[in-house]
Amino acid sequence: MPVFTKPLSTNVRSWTDLDLDFLAHPVTKDIVVKKDVEAVKRSVRNLIMTNKFERLFQPKIGSGIRGILFDLVGPTTAVVLQDEIRTVINNYEPRAELVDVRVIGDIDKNGYYVTVKFTPLNFPEPVTIEFFLERVR
Repeated sequence: MPVFTKPLSTNVRSWTDLDLDFLAHPVTKDIVVKKDVEAVKRSVRNLIMTNKFERLFQPKIGSGIRGILFDLVGPTTAVVLQDEIRTVINNYEPRAELVDVRVIGDIDKNGYYVTVKFTPLNFPEPVTIEFFLERVR
C-alpha cells in the first residue's frame, strides 16, 4: 500500500523571468521564459554585467565591473572584481545565497575567468555559473 507524505513546505515559490535572447517558442510563438533555477542564474549574470545607472528607473542596481576591466590584468584587479561581484549579488539578488566567487586573470587573453557558486532559495544544491569577462571597446 503506497504511503503519501506531506511536502516539507507548502510555501514553495516558483520564479519566472523573460529569456533575454527573445527566442520564440516553437508552438505558441510567444517569448520563451526562464523558470526557477534558470531564472535565478540569468538574474545573477545580468546583475554582474549591468552598470550602475543603466536601468532606467533603478539607477543604483548594477556593478562597476566594466570600468574595472580597463585596469591591468593582475591579482589585485581580480580581488577588486571578486569583491564587486559579491557586493552586487548580496545586495540585489535575494533569491540567491552566495557560496563562493572566484576570479582568475588571464594575461594572454586580457580578461578574467569568473566562477560564481550560489544556492537558490528552495533548491537544495549549489549552482555554478562560469563565464569570461573581457573589456569591450
